[in-house]
Amino acid sequence: MAFCIDCPSCGPRPVTEYRYGGEVPRVPAACLDEAARDVDRVWMRTNPEGPTTERWYHELGCRRWLTIVRDTRTDEISSIVR
Repeated sequence: MAFCIDCPSCGPRPVTEYRYGGEVPRVPAACLDEAARDVDRVWMRTNPEGPTTERWYHELGCRRWLTIVRDTRTDEISSIVR
């Protein structure tokens, strides 16, 4: 199912113009070891069902990174930050 992302610079564009940059991870505050925090931040993904914060790169448009909050069940986007 294709959806559109409303780019702050270019307006609504199909998701095919973007490159998925991944989920923005939440690193546990209790993790004191800096190396373990980096591993969690880079490699551990939760793949949640529901709202999640993600990074998208507008490759075929303004070439900027966007941070969006998207519901993974419906692809509904609730916020976009450049």
